[in-house]
Amino acid sequence: MRLILRAMRLRLPLLAVTAATLLMPRLHAQEAPTPDASPVSTAPADTEPVTESGTTIKVTSSLVSLYFTAYGKNNQPITNLHKDDCTLYEDRVAQTTKSFEQMTDLPLTLGILLDTSGSQEKVLPLEQQTGSAFLKRVLTPKDEAFLISFDVNVDLLTDYTNNPAELERAMNKATINVGGGFGGGGIPGLGQGPVSVSKPRGTLLYDAVYLAAHDKMHQEAGRKVLILLTDGEDEGSQENLNGALEAAQKSNVLIYVILIADRAGYLSAGMDYQGAAVMRKMTEDTGGRLIDVGNNGKKLEDAFQQIEDELRTQYLASYTPLDPSHDGSFRLINIKCDGVSKIQTRKGYYAVAAGSDE
Repeated sequence: MRLILRAMRLRLPLLAVTAATLLMPRLHAQEAPTPDASPVSTAPADTEPVTESGTTIKVTSSLVSLYFTAYGKNNQPITNLHKDDCTLYEDRVAQTTKSFEQMTDLPLTLGILLDTSGSQEKVLPLEQQTGSAFLKRVLTPKDEAFLISFDVNVDLLTDYTNNPAELERAMNKATINVGGGFGGGGIPGLGQGPVSVSKPRGTLLYDAVYLAAHDKMHQEAGRKVLILLTDGEDEGSQENLNGALEAAQKSNVLIYVILIADRAGYLSAGMDYQGAAVMRKMTEDTGGRLIDVGNNGKKLEDAFQQIEDELRTQYLASYTPLDPSHDGSFRLINIKCDGVSKIQTRKGYYAVAAGSDE
């Protein structure tokens, strides 16, 4: 029930979530439990499955797992790296790499966050069409995805599924909140009429990221990716940028932001457009990327293709920290590889104790 309880505290009704759905135990393909499987440690960051010859196994030590993409001088992905080519660092201290492999078929947990505030009215149809096509291409039977919309509310449009048709139906049902955007509108309560709060809501972007990372993805294993389709503007969230970012980092979630906006709408409303800088920090700190497409349909298609290509050329490197303490501190991570011009990965992790819900 954590998702509903969190939503109630934030006064964010997740309308598509039922108690029966959340109470039902759910086992994902990437977890692949066996009757004799040992409990899995989640400290200090995330315990990840390791694939060997197509078999998923559980790792019970306190591994830190780092997904990354490597690029050469021509900005093309490098796909032939080996363990000895790279060195992992934590707080500038070299670590011993335990495992190193290129990701080709490791299951993917994907969350799509769709901005349905008033400022997105002219670009939502583009997002629905292109996003549905992306999901059809990228999802395999081993993968799962969910869909959240956010405006003055945060709504779970569909829970975990590997059915692209179901996701497409949910995406096509998303509608613009005509009372929000460019200043916001009414503030719905939990089925009890308007709720008076000191800070009016318009676009609950940070709250949506927090809920998706902390409440939906925290306990998941394997690769976890959030894709936001938004203009990057937040208005009225109870979480701030740092809170949303921390939730993503603690859940080892990569965030991609497709920055899509009707710039003319901002100009006509006499508003400054400031979403790019904030979204760039969110993506770079988590190992994802910001792709600015304006309101261009072809650029939007290209953005989804870039994300798909990167997910197919990722590496996974894991190590056991030389500092074993679980003090909750933020540890900086860096990886250097021979012959690589740029590495795209998260900047660090929180050293939280095993079993912690943080």
